Amino acid sequence: MVMIVVVMGVSGSGKTEVGTLLANKLGWKFYDADDYHPIENKVKMSQGIPLSDEDRQPWLCELHELIKRERACGQRLVLACSALKRAYRRSLTTGGNLPKKRCQHKEDDISSETLFIHLQGSLELISKRMQKRKGHFMPLKLLESQFDTLEPPAAPELFITVNVEKAIPEIVSELQATLQDETPI
Repeated sequence: MVMIVVVMGVSGSGKTEVGTLLANKLGWKFYDADDYHPIENKVKMSQGIPLSDEDRQPWLCELHELIKRERACGQRLVLACSALKRAYRRSLTTGGNLPKKRCQHKEDDISSETLFIHLQGSLELISKRMQKRKGHFMPLKLLESQFDTLEPPAAPELFITVNVEKAIPEIVSELQATLQDETPI
């Protein structure tokens, strides 16, 4: 049973908008991973400097703990998070350190309850969207590095890939129908 949905993809792909609307329609809690970045990470990105794995590790661990707390309360949630690399997604679902170390506690592994929704689009489309965005710390010049870093989800991860050329309401309706369907994902 899916308890956690991570809406993932490069900056500007629509993670926050899709995640917020999906959580509202499902009656689940919504969290935006950007809200949990330490100020140092936001400053670094705003200066056009990509984050290193060392920069991301404490952030990913905090997100894993957030997910575990909500799960312990029986709460389903949607998290908007770039989760660009498989190692980052593994850290989110197991609490393990980057790049390969897995968590020692089996109860920390929530990978079987986590569905990744990969919002996929072309560099050109997402670049146009980012140019319209105001007040976000992530500059357009880092977008290409995000595409270079991206490792699309693959088996054995639970995932759905969605083309972001569709309208946001259409994407959300399709995802809502999938998540409310009683058949296994």
